[in-house]
Amino acid sequence: EVQLVESGGGSVEVGGSLRLSCVVSGFSFHDTDMGWWRQAPGSECELISSISDVGKPSYLPSVRDRFTISRDVAKNTVYLQMNDLKPEDTATYYCAAQRNDGRWFGFGHQCLGQGTRVTVSS
Repeated sequence: EVQLVESGGGSVEVGGSLRLSCVVSGFSFHDTDMGWWRQAPGSECELISSISDVGKPSYLPSVRDRFTISRDVAKNTVYLQMNDLKPEDTATYYCAAQRNDGRWFGFGHQCLGQGTRVTVSS
């Protein structure tokens, strides 16, 4: 059974930092691309960062230079280090995995599931 469990969210002030974690099981993590998605209240679900199986990252422009995605194969975990947080980063964050054909799976790409909530206050 495929499982992706997000954690690490919380409430911080503007300029603060958080590190999100996503522990996965049920598929071959070491050769699967991963991504972090988020959905703010009243907004659509959006892909904010992804990392390839060999560790190549990509970012939405609004989070580039503030967020860092990484992965630990030994722990079957993908991380999102978020620095210099802004009120517009307030959202529920989800992770998802990507098949070789480009399709996402794990429900995080639809911003469904538990996710982990981040609230940034000014």
